[in-house]
Amino acid sequence: MGQKVHPIGFRTGVTRDWESRWYADKQHFGQYICEDFNIRKYVNKNLAAANIAKTEIERDQNEIEVIIHAARPGLVIGRRGSEVDKIRGDLRKIAGGRNIQIKIREVQQPELNSQLVAAGIAEQIVKRVNYRRAIKKAVETCVNAGAFGVKVRVAGRLAGAEIARADGYTVGNLPLQKLRAIIDYGFAEAATTVGNIGIKVWIYKGDVDTVAKESK
Repeated sequence: MGQKVHPIGFRTGVTRDWESRWYADKQHFGQYICEDFNIRKYVNKNLAAANIAKTEIERDQNEIEVIIHAARPGLVIGRRGSEVDKIRGDLRKIAGGRNIQIKIREVQQPELNSQLVAAGIAEQIVKRVNYRRAIKKAVETCVNAGAFGVKVRVAGRLAGAEIARADGYTVGNLPLQKLRAIIDYGFAEAATTVGNIGIKVWIYKGDVDTVAKESK
């Protein structure tokens, strides 16, 4: 049996930054971990229509800063900021009454964000679109947007089969063991009538040194 390493944990601190940035002593560490989990759970559940890519959390002694990366930031903000005020109030309850600051950042290229690609495939599968067609269309969109390689893997009772199985589709280069490689990973679940179907997406965006040279 092969030994697998999580793509995000493998590259955290190398090509990826931490999504929770704070320091705590032993007394508060577990509490902050639970609060971060509940904050992300709330954001993903209540703002699903805004296509949430990720939620970053920063803390100091008296304040928590929540940075929401969304493909449709207008749905998070709401009319005249009314939605943000509601979200801030709900998150303050989760965080035990501490002050909450919310920042909203737009995802510039949703087609190159693995989490959004996985969520898009899951949404199509729920709408009874053939999973192979949904995967192929998503992969073609990623490649046309500039991805060097894309891998999609789905598992579950595909097409309503009696026995769960796995299927996938890979295009281009995908150096999973190279730390310099910028590989984005996302996971989503499609809740169908026959059970949940898991979708994993890997997108290779190039190496760190190559991307740095192109940005100069």
